Amino acid sequence: MANKTENRNNLTTFFNDEYNSLRKYVQSKIRDTSERDAEDIVQDVALRVFSKADDILPINNIGGFVYSAIRNRIIDIMRGRKEHKYSSDEIDRQWQDFAEVFYGDADNSYSPELEKALKNAVTELKPAYRDIIIAIDFEGYTYKEIASRTGIPTGTLMSRRHRAMSLLLQNLENIKELKSM
Repeated sequence: MANKTENRNNLTTFFNDEYNSLRKYVQSKIRDTSERDAEDIVQDVALRVFSKADDILPINNIGGFVYSAIRNRIIDIMRGRKEHKYSSDEIDRQWQDFAEVFYGDADNSYSPELEKALKNAVTELKPAYRDIIIAIDFEGYTYKEIASRTGIPTGTLMSRRHRAMSLLLQNLENIKELKSM
């Protein structure tokens, strides 16, 4: 029983002391997709390690153990990534379809200015929000696929997308107001 408590205490101390270093390590290894939020990856690994802390033998090298677990999680994410190759016309169509979410589909024609404003608004979102928009609306992932690959609950993903859409709508409405002045 002492070994189980010792593992848990050592892991707790390590994660408390090294959390920022772990997050920076993940950021140095991966960038730029919805599946790759460094904080989410570190938290996912922590959750998995802590849930099994009582079942594993005493951990002699906590740092090596945790960094190996993080590296393995990154590899899992990289292996599971879908590659989508879209033509320029397909990307333009997707931007137009995405613009319909905000402005309805009254006449199906959107100005280049609106598309540019939408692209800029998506780019300016914080990474977790931008990534979920890109993954769901452009890369064609489902919430279930993202959840199974990242370990992030479906509800969290849906909530992030909802907040992202609200921010996009607010940003585009502000742009519209500025232009009408």
